[in-house]
Amino acid sequence: QVQLVESGGGLVQAGGSLRLSCAASGRTFSTDAIGWFRQAPGRERWFVAAIRWNDGNTYYADSVQGRFTISRDSAKNTVHLQMNSLKPEDTAVYYCAAAQALTYYRRAYEYDYWGQGTQVTVSS
Repeated sequence: QVQLVESGGGLVQAGGSLRLSCAASGRTFSTDAIGWFRQAPGRERWFVAAIRWNDGNTYYADSVQGRFTISRDSAKNTVHLQMNSLKPEDTAVYYCAAAQALTYYRRAYEYDYWGQGTQVTVSS
């Protein structure tokens, strides 16, 4: 089992920045990748970004490319999502997820463990 706890959400004005963190515990040595997804009210959960734990390769959704940066702190088993130039359409609950054997990073069903989520609200 892997436990994930997100933090760092909040309310920010458009154009502002937030930094989300995902702290992993438990059987983290079995983790292949950590991803971030978001879900707005009444909408599906969408892929945002992912990072491979061993080699640090990163992947982004087109909508956040150039504005968001995912990184990892291996010593602390933590993944960060730096979000800059935020837009009202970025408003959602953000979830981090851990995959033990990731084939295609965009597919939510490939992730085995999920955090509880953290709310991000961007006002216009």
